[in-house]
Amino acid sequence: WCRVQADWFIEMTTDATPTANPAAEVAIAAARAIDDKKGEDITILEVGPILGITELFVITSAPNNRLVRSIVDEVEEQVFVLFERRPLRVEGLNDRQWVLMDYGDVIVHVFADEARRFYEIERLIDCIINILNSATA
Repeated sequence: WCRVQADWFIEMTTDATPTANPAAEVAIAAARAIDDKKGEDITILEVGPILGITELFVITSAPNNRLVRSIVDEVEEQVFVLFERRPLRVEGLNDRQWVLMDYGDVIVHVFADEARRFYEIERLIDCIINILNSATA
């Protein structure tokens, strides 16, 4: 139900105990909340080594603005219930095209389908990795 590009995920899937990585736990809880509300194309990206300002991105999209809002509300509720954490800030809630929920170590991006296709955030991260790899080669 979710694509994950992170080293810690292998450890989590082979062991039933929770991970020692709190960011991973929040990201997985957010992804499950997104799935509960029928978010589409859920992706977790490990971006800490690239960006340095956060550890993980959780990315999803929804076919309409109402569902974008519903997903945001569910993520906020579930992360609070499980970890007693609220986002440090939420941006884009009025337009509901690209809502960014900043938990510090995890940033949740909820896109309307059209906005996700336009911004292609996963491709942007891939481009940054390719540039960094080229620079160190």
